[in-house]
Amino acid sequence: MTNQQPQQQYEIGMVGLGVMGRNLVLNMADHGCAVAGYDKDAAKVEALRQESKEHDVRGAADIKGFIGLLRRPRAVMMLVPAGAPVDSVIKDLLPHLEKGDLIIDGGNSYFKDTNLRARNLTAKGIQFLGVGVSGGEEGARHGPSIMPGGPKEAYQRVRPVFEAAAAKVNGDPCVTWLGPGSAGHFVKMVHNGIEYGVMQLLAETYDLMKRGWGLNDDEVREVYASWNKGELNGYLVEITSLIFSKQDEKTGKRLIDEILDVAKQKGTGMWTSQSAMELQVPIPTIDLAVAMRDLSVFAKEREQASAIYQRSMRRFTGDRDTFLTQLCRALYAAMIITYAQGMALLVVASDKYRYHLDFEAVARIWRGGCIIRAALLEDICAAFHARSELPNVLLDTHVSHKVMEHQEDLRQVVCQAAESGVSTPGLMVSLGYLDAYRSAWLPANLIQAQRDYFGAHTYERIDAKGTFHTEWEKE
Repeated sequence: MTNQQPQQQYEIGMVGLGVMGRNLVLNMADHGCAVAGYDKDAAKVEALRQESKEHDVRGAADIKGFIGLLRRPRAVMMLVPAGAPVDSVIKDLLPHLEKGDLIIDGGNSYFKDTNLRARNLTAKGIQFLGVGVSGGEEGARHGPSIMPGGPKEAYQRVRPVFEAAAAKVNGDPCVTWLGPGSAGHFVKMVHNGIEYGVMQLLAETYDLMKRGWGLNDDEVREVYASWNKGELNGYLVEITSLIFSKQDEKTGKRLIDEILDVAKQKGTGMWTSQSAMELQVPIPTIDLAVAMRDLSVFAKEREQASAIYQRSMRRFTGDRDTFLTQLCRALYAAMIITYAQGMALLVVASDKYRYHLDFEAVARIWRGGCIIRAALLEDICAAFHARSELPNVLLDTHVSHKVMEHQEDLRQVVCQAAESGVSTPGLMVSLGYLDAYRSAWLPANLIQAQRDYFGAHTYERIDAKGTFHTEWEKE
């Protein structure tokens, strides 16, 4: 940490010096940025001091002194939990700020909360940016994907800092201004929704290998490691392979086998599903992933149901290597479909909320630093580069060819899973979405007839314009 005097004017301040905040401070400092950090917890301030002795960084446990360190007009970034903590920090900051100062929320805030905070702060003359940051602790320290939204001129003030700190892919920083208002937090929310979907799909492939084929942890690890060398290359596949080799310090067994099968969540997946329903955009793989985390919590009920609905798990037969190749290809198809659902939600939201998103840019900044970074994002970038107003990437020629090449593998895996009794709802619903999306006719005419029958909700006809109602019980 520098020994310069407190009147030194620092370029940006960070509120919240937990691991994420502290790592991002150190990351910014690595790139020549003078950063001040603040936390009510003196131990966290001291941890920053210990870790930043060689950097132009200053820590403070007093908010007034912290604000006094910052260069005018001030830029203050928060990395605190979403919800009430964000509002609490803003309340603490406001008495010490002046018109023209900038507050940056770098947490996973709900986009509607971001809109409200932006309106309230703008009325006070304070600029506000809602910024999604993805990459976890490691990303924060060495280069995250950063998703800023809000006034463009406010972003320009911190653009050099963000571009320096962000992950780089082929020299390009994984950050760009996404749009006004809550654009950044909405994009981050959808990123997390896609993350939920991909994690569920990976969990199902693990189940198929573990219970369907009886593979041990080393064999499962080798499968994921080999997949990561091919078209499935991506961060989540990579860490999944590493998880299976980790030993538990307490028991000496593999740690994965000592972890309770109850999955937690912080809300971003649920918000994605809720937002999609409000916008009437189908994202069934993401919805299902949220539901399966919910179902995992009912552990006692699952135990009871297991005793009631007894059916032996049928081990797979045939050539194991052939099945694993099919499973790899099935996972790839389902992952494309999941990303497609997320991007389709962004397309509708961009128009509805007037974000004016550049979808190629969104895919581009997801290629590095973030949790859902994967090789297939290059194809998504190319799809939106070729057609910027593409409503769904499944309509892109190149992407559709890849899905078509893999869809039979997805069908075969789903069929075998259903016969064996291994639960694969994510793979199943991904296939169902594809089949429905590619269907020129759907049985929704029956639903409309039913609605009109019991509720006189009317229907439209194929052969005439307008709305119609039938007295169904009249002969």
